[in-house]
Amino acid sequence: MPALPSNLQLLAQEVFELLNARKETVSIMETASGGLISASLISLPGASAIYKGGLTVYTLESRLAFAGWTPADVENYRGPTTNIVAQLAGHVRQSLKSTYGLSESGTAGPTGGSSKNRTPGYVAVAVSTAQRTYTREVATGDDDREKKYDCLRYDNFGAAERSFAGMI
Repeated sequence: MPALPSNLQLLAQEVFELLNARKETVSIMETASGGLISASLISLPGASAIYKGGLTVYTLESRLAFAGWTPADVENYRGPTTNIVAQLAGHVRQSLKSTYGLSESGTAGPTGGSSKNRTPGYVAVAVSTAQRTYTREVATGDDDREKKYDCLRYDNFGAAERSFAGMI
Protein backbone atom coordinates (compact mmCIF):
# COMPACT_ATOMS: atom_id res chain seq x y z
CA MET A 1 0.00 0.00 0.00
CA PRO A 2 1.39 3.44 -0.85
CA ALA A 3 2.35 5.58 2.11
CA LEU A 4 -0.36 7.79 3.50
CA PRO A 5 0.09 11.56 3.36
CA SER A 6 1.63 12.70 6.65
CA ASN A 7 -1.55 14.45 7.86
CA LEU A 8 -3.52 11.22 7.37
CA GLN A 9 -0.84 9.09 9.02
CA LEU A 10 -0.95 11.33 12.07
CA LEU A 11 -4.74 11.36 12.26
CA ALA A 12 -5.07 7.58 11.72
CA GLN A 13 -2.45 7.06 14.45
CA GLU A 14 -4.32 9.39 16.81
CA VAL A 15 -7.60 7.53 16.20
CA PHE A 16 -5.82 4.21 16.78
CA GLU A 17 -4.18 5.39 20.01
CA LEU A 18 -7.40 6.87 21.37
CA LEU A 19 -9.42 3.72 20.74
CA ASN A 20 -6.64 1.39 21.85
CA ALA A 21 -6.17 3.24 25.16
CA ARG A 22 -9.90 2.90 25.86
CA LYS A 23 -10.08 -0.68 24.57
CA GLU A 24 -12.78 0.42 22.14
CA THR A 25 -13.40 -0.76 18.60
CA VAL A 26 -14.58 0.59 15.26
CA SER A 27 -16.27 -0.90 12.20
CA ILE A 28 -16.45 0.95 8.92
CA MET A 29 -18.90 0.97 6.01
CA GLU A 30 -17.66 2.96 3.02
CA THR A 31 -19.09 3.89 -0.35
CA ALA A 32 -17.34 6.65 -2.31
CA SER A 33 -13.97 6.19 -0.59
CA GLY A 34 -13.87 2.60 -1.79
CA GLY A 35 -12.19 1.10 1.28
CA LEU A 36 -9.48 3.73 1.67
CA ILE A 37 -10.53 4.62 5.23
CA SER A 38 -10.30 0.99 6.32
CA ALA A 39 -6.99 0.59 4.49
CA SER A 40 -5.62 3.65 6.28
CA LEU A 41 -6.45 2.18 9.68
CA ILE A 42 -5.36 -1.39 9.02
CA SER A 43 -2.01 -0.16 7.70
CA LEU A 44 -1.08 0.59 11.32
CA PRO A 45 0.69 -2.04 13.44
CA GLY A 46 -1.71 -3.46 16.02
CA ALA A 47 -4.84 -2.36 14.15
CA SER A 48 -6.60 -5.63 14.93
CA ALA A 49 -6.96 -4.43 18.53
CA ILE A 50 -9.38 -1.70 17.45
CA TYR A 51 -10.61 -2.58 13.93
CA LYS A 52 -13.53 -5.06 13.85
CA GLY A 53 -14.01 -4.98 10.08
CA GLY A 54 -15.29 -3.02 7.16
CA LEU A 55 -17.34 -3.16 4.01
CA THR A 56 -17.32 -1.21 0.80
CA VAL A 57 -20.90 -0.92 -0.41
CA TYR A 58 -20.27 1.06 -3.57
CA THR A 59 -23.36 -0.14 -5.44
CA LEU A 60 -27.01 -0.26 -4.48
CA GLU A 61 -26.92 -4.04 -5.02
CA SER A 62 -24.17 -4.39 -2.40
CA ARG A 63 -26.24 -2.34 0.04
CA LEU A 64 -29.12 -4.79 -0.45
CA ALA A 65 -26.80 -7.72 0.21
CA PHE A 66 -24.73 -6.37 3.11
CA ALA A 67 -26.13 -3.13 4.56
CA GLY A 68 -29.64 -4.08 5.59
CA TRP A 69 -31.27 -2.21 2.72
CA THR A 70 -34.65 -3.18 1.32
CA PRO A 71 -35.88 -2.91 -2.27
CA ALA A 72 -37.84 0.17 -1.13
CA ASP A 73 -34.56 1.81 0.03
CA VAL A 74 -33.10 1.24 -3.44
CA GLU A 75 -36.24 2.50 -5.18
CA ASN A 76 -36.29 5.68 -3.06
CA TYR A 77 -32.54 6.36 -3.34
CA ARG A 78 -31.80 9.92 -4.47
CA GLY A 79 -28.10 10.16 -3.67
CA PRO A 80 -26.03 10.22 -0.50
CA THR A 81 -27.46 11.93 2.60
CA THR A 82 -26.74 12.15 6.31
CA ASN A 83 -29.74 9.87 6.95
CA ILE A 84 -28.24 7.18 4.72
CA VAL A 85 -24.79 7.30 6.34
CA ALA A 86 -26.37 7.28 9.81
CA GLN A 87 -28.20 4.07 8.89
CA LEU A 88 -25.02 2.53 7.41
CA ALA A 89 -22.91 3.45 10.45
CA GLY A 90 -25.49 2.03 12.84
CA HIS A 91 -25.83 -1.16 10.81
CA VAL A 92 -22.10 -1.89 10.68
CA ARG A 93 -21.64 -1.06 14.38
CA GLN A 94 -24.46 -3.39 15.41
CA SER A 95 -23.53 -6.16 12.96
CA LEU A 96 -19.89 -6.30 14.05
CA LYS A 97 -20.59 -5.41 17.69
CA SER A 98 -18.11 -2.57 17.80
CA THR A 99 -18.05 0.50 20.01
CA TYR A 100 -18.32 2.80 17.00
CA GLY A 101 -19.59 2.53 13.44
CA LEU A 102 -18.15 4.92 10.86
CA SER A 103 -19.69 5.47 7.44
CA GLU A 104 -19.39 7.80 4.49
CA SER A 105 -21.17 8.20 1.21
CA GLY A 106 -20.58 10.76 -1.44
CA THR A 107 -20.25 11.71 -5.06
CA ALA A 108 -16.66 11.16 -6.17
CA GLY A 109 -17.22 12.43 -9.70
CA PRO A 110 -16.19 13.42 -12.23
CA THR A 111 -19.88 13.40 -13.13
CA GLY A 112 -22.81 13.96 -10.82
CA GLY A 113 -25.98 15.97 -10.74
CA SER A 114 -27.23 19.42 -9.94
CA SER A 115 -28.48 18.83 -6.39
CA LYS A 116 -26.08 19.50 -3.52
CA ASN A 117 -25.66 15.82 -2.64
CA ARG A 118 -24.98 14.84 -6.27
CA THR A 119 -22.24 17.42 -6.86
CA PRO A 120 -18.76 15.88 -7.26
CA GLY A 121 -16.87 16.30 -4.01
CA TYR A 122 -19.94 16.06 -1.74
CA VAL A 123 -19.69 13.59 1.15
CA ALA A 124 -21.86 12.76 4.14
CA VAL A 125 -20.15 11.25 7.20
CA ALA A 126 -21.61 9.46 10.23
CA VAL A 127 -20.23 8.05 13.47
CA SER A 128 -22.61 5.79 15.39
CA THR A 129 -22.40 4.94 19.09
CA ALA A 130 -24.84 3.00 21.25
CA GLN A 131 -26.23 6.32 22.50
CA ARG A 132 -26.36 8.49 19.39
CA THR A 133 -25.22 9.07 15.82
CA TYR A 134 -23.21 12.11 14.73
CA THR A 135 -23.46 13.27 11.10
CA ARG A 136 -21.98 16.00 8.96
CA GLU A 137 -21.76 17.04 5.32
CA VAL A 138 -18.64 18.17 3.49
CA ALA A 139 -18.14 19.56 0.00
CA THR A 140 -14.54 19.39 -1.19
CA GLY A 141 -15.27 21.43 -4.31
CA ASP A 142 -12.38 19.71 -6.08
CA ASP A 143 -12.49 17.85 -9.40
CA ASP A 144 -9.24 15.94 -8.68
CA ARG A 145 -10.26 12.41 -7.58
CA GLU A 146 -7.05 11.72 -5.64
CA LYS A 147 -7.34 14.97 -3.71
CA LYS A 148 -11.02 14.19 -3.02
CA TYR A 149 -10.12 10.76 -1.65
CA ASP A 150 -7.47 12.27 0.63
CA CYS A 151 -10.01 14.84 1.81
CA LEU A 152 -12.61 12.10 2.40
CA ARG A 153 -10.20 10.10 4.52
CA TYR A 154 -9.01 13.15 6.43
CA ASP A 155 -12.51 14.42 7.13
CA ASN A 156 -13.74 10.96 8.15
CA PHE A 157 -10.84 10.50 10.55
CA GLY A 158 -11.33 14.02 11.91
CA ALA A 159 -15.04 13.46 12.53
CA ALA A 160 -14.31 10.06 14.04
CA GLU A 161 -11.61 11.37 16.33
CA ARG A 162 -13.78 14.24 17.59
CA SER A 163 -16.65 11.84 18.16
CA PHE A 164 -14.50 9.22 19.91
CA ALA A 165 -13.03 11.93 22.14
CA GLY A 166 -16.54 13.19 22.98
CA MET A 167 -16.08 16.59 21.37
CA ILE A 168 -19.14 16.47 19.09
